[in-house]
Amino acid sequence: VQLVESGGGLVQPGGSLRLSCAASGFTIGSYLMSWYRQAPGKERELVAFITSTGDSTNYADSMKGRFTISRDNAKNTVYLQMNSLKPEDTAVYSCDARRASKNYWGQGTQVTVSS
Repeated sequence: VQLVESGGGLVQPGGSLRLSCAASGFTIGSYLMSWYRQAPGKERELVAFITSTGDSTNYADSMKGRFTISRDNAKNTVYLQMNSLKPEDTAVYSCDARRASKNYWGQGTQVTVSS
């Protein structure tokens, strides 16, 4: 079982990035999928989640209107489109899969927003 994030990097303020989280060893179709982030010296925080069917999403207040979570169950992948990035968005972003007593998460991808 593995979740592998990709798409992070260095971007200027106001820029965009699209993160991907590819799952292997299980199928995400019945899992609630989430993105979390953790900045240096700060606690891990929930960025967004999407239900197993994709019909409902939820975002942390500071990400509403800028970030979009989506999923492609056929590709076993979850995405996070991040627009209008700010320096305070700098963090390691990781994805999380949850269903009943099962919970998997990835190692994360670094996002740095700086001029």
